[in-house]
Amino acid sequence: MSTGLRKSYVHGGGHTPLKGTTVDRVLDRAAEKWPDKEALVVVDQGVRLTYRQLRDKARRLAAGLLSLGLEPGDRIGMLATNRAEWLITQFGTAYGGFILVNINPAYRAPELEYALHKVSCRGLITEAQFKSSDYIAMVQELRPRLPELSVVVRLGDEITDGTVNFDAVVGRADKQSLARVDAITASLDFDDPINIQFTSGTTGAPKAATLTHHNIVNNASMSASILRFTEQDKLCIPVPMYHCFGMVLGTLLCSTSGATMVFPSAGFEAKAVLAAIESEGCTALHGVPTMFFAMLDDPEFGRYEVSTLRTGIMAGAPCPVALMKEVMNDLHMPEITIGYGMTETGPLATQTLPDDPIELRVGTVGKALPNTEIKIVDEDGHIVSRGEPGELYTRGYCVMRGYWGDPENTAESIDTGGWMHTGDVATMDDDGYVRIVGRSKDMLIRGGENIFPREIEEFLYHHPKIDQVEVIGVPDEKFGEEIAACILLAEGETATADEIRDFCRGKLAHFKIPRYVKFVDEFPMTVTGKVQKFILREQFARELEAA
Repeated sequence: MSTGLRKSYVHGGGHTPLKGTTVDRVLDRAAEKWPDKEALVVVDQGVRLTYRQLRDKARRLAAGLLSLGLEPGDRIGMLATNRAEWLITQFGTAYGGFILVNINPAYRAPELEYALHKVSCRGLITEAQFKSSDYIAMVQELRPRLPELSVVVRLGDEITDGTVNFDAVVGRADKQSLARVDAITASLDFDDPINIQFTSGTTGAPKAATLTHHNIVNNASMSASILRFTEQDKLCIPVPMYHCFGMVLGTLLCSTSGATMVFPSAGFEAKAVLAAIESEGCTALHGVPTMFFAMLDDPEFGRYEVSTLRTGIMAGAPCPVALMKEVMNDLHMPEITIGYGMTETGPLATQTLPDDPIELRVGTVGKALPNTEIKIVDEDGHIVSRGEPGELYTRGYCVMRGYWGDPENTAESIDTGGWMHTGDVATMDDDGYVRIVGRSKDMLIRGGENIFPREIEEFLYHHPKIDQVEVIGVPDEKFGEEIAACILLAEGETATADEIRDFCRGKLAHFKIPRYVKFVDEFPMTVTGKVQKFILREQFARELEAA
């Protein structure tokens, strides 16, 4: 593949200039250009908003939050599933000069407390509950320990002491507060932070990746251009809004191009997605491989009309060849693309093209996005030749501002040259296509969720029977990887796998709970005393194959 002469460095070409603008101006432009165009459809809420209506609600939310005493620069948490209020909040925080803090709805109380405290949230907008999660109860439990949290806004019509209802906040807007919104937006700079998202760290504590207007507006715009999006498109968005996939490559991408955003349901449901595609005539669909598997495997798949689809993004985990063929043919998505990146790159660094042959769409993660640099380096930081593996670094407009309140981890991740060290091992071919071949950091990806074993290990060490634990990722056809906990019990103790999983329930997000629990007598070690996790993974994979 490689001549050995060319180095693994590329600068994403193209003629797409960077946009020097802010998130609020993206919506202003859409409302001015397509005022009566349907911007948002939330199927299960029965909500339909035009771009003009969306802008009005977002501006009024900003005015209402300011009237409650919140100030530009304050962090406002958003704890909710895919609802209309999420999108209004995404743009409303921009109009108010606030920093939106995305909170995973799967979080339990300890995780929620950490997130709110880490970035000193002064405001929180929360859904009342979803499935087994009672968010109001969690917030009431935590509030005495969060003195900086001064404003809690709840969704829905019920009244809760110490909170104000979302619609009531929107209703507080008046001429004076709206004039202040206009003054704030006029003063915003596109390099200002606009969004904080939590990504697990190797030390166990989630890190607060801080993204600017410039990061996410341009990432959305570049991807929209690759997907050939126009105001005629309708994007079905089953991926969660708390993640970059939903709020950058979903809603913001549509807003830069005038496309319609369709939320099929609060959380992912295969039938709801298929029904929304049919009823709304969606032309595009985003998802992680597990979502596409679920839709195609649905016993009633054949009764849904999905021929309006043509494109979208699949990301979050490797895509098997068989799945890609089914998506292209049975889901009528011949132009579907594969994307690669991380929260810290807002999120995409590479993407395949709609016309790329199938082998490139499953064997690679595409080329560098326009205005993005990529290099692949060895352990000494030297660029390797084409075809040789090394760690992938990326640089450009997409790289985050840093981790909030964490200069040490920021310096470890972004070097003095501005390169983001991804921790992923990759190769680059002579045409500039990148293949991810492993991870130098100890991260695993389950169904599109980034999970760092250390976080789970540190939690399990609180179990009184556990002496040592090593968490690894093992291959799984449905989720890409599943979580396995290898446990050395304390002397004289006995335990069951169900006992360990029960210990996790209610304290860890459901996707972090180990599917497999294996009790061991010892761990494979290096001569210097370090556990060889790669041997554990190989052993576990062989056992699963033999089972």
